[in-house]
Amino acid sequence: MSNDNLTHFGFQEVNEGDKEKKVAEVFDSVASRYDLMNDLMSAGLHRLWKRFAVAQSGVRKGARVLDIAGGTGDLSLAFAKRVGVEGQVLLTDINNAMLTHGRDRLLDRGYPVPATQCNAERIPFKNDVFDCVMVSFGLRNMTHKDAALAEMRRVLKPGGRLLALEFSRVWKPLAPLYDLYSFKVIPKIGQLVTHDAPSYRYLAESIRVHPDQEGLKSLMESVGLEKVEYFNLCFGVVALHRAYKF
Repeated sequence: MSNDNLTHFGFQEVNEGDKEKKVAEVFDSVASRYDLMNDLMSAGLHRLWKRFAVAQSGVRKGARVLDIAGGTGDLSLAFAKRVGVEGQVLLTDINNAMLTHGRDRLLDRGYPVPATQCNAERIPFKNDVFDCVMVSFGLRNMTHKDAALAEMRRVLKPGGRLLALEFSRVWKPLAPLYDLYSFKVIPKIGQLVTHDAPSYRYLAESIRVHPDQEGLKSLMESVGLEKVEYFNLCFGVVALHRAYKF
């Protein structure tokens, strides 16, 4: 096996062809309790982080928004309320269990948002069609992040905005406490709530091998995105990157 075919799955190195299957197994396992686990792990803060992301998007009525790796649809719902009947939101995810849960949740709320299962590295939409592309807590699971970011840029209209909300590098003095919480407490919560501690160990590991704030900024610039900036939330536990296509 060539090293060129290896990629990270948490702290493991796996064949690129196997990573997608392994990530799918993680989210198949946790889909039904995903929102509950997010509330428990973040003490509800993930709702504030997402609200901040939507506010920073600048999305208005009539806009077209693509929600990449949209999971259970909470951001699609927030955007759908913003764009109104004049606009459009499309929900995508690579994982069928997550996508189905999100689509059904949106329908239950009275928002028939179209849902498409797809790999973010091969987005099945034309060039220059969206005012905003949002990816929230999904980028770190992608095998070729540069390819995914390039695809997101491709489908943006000129002047459109890409927002990436993701776990990042915490303020260094807090790192030991954060590591203790990530590797000891979160897997135990995962075991109690979803009966799946390994998936939440993967979560902690995947954060550590994901690019930090400056690393992700550089990666976004390398695919042609411009005016890249980021906002640290909760001392860098999470960062929101915002970039433009011109």
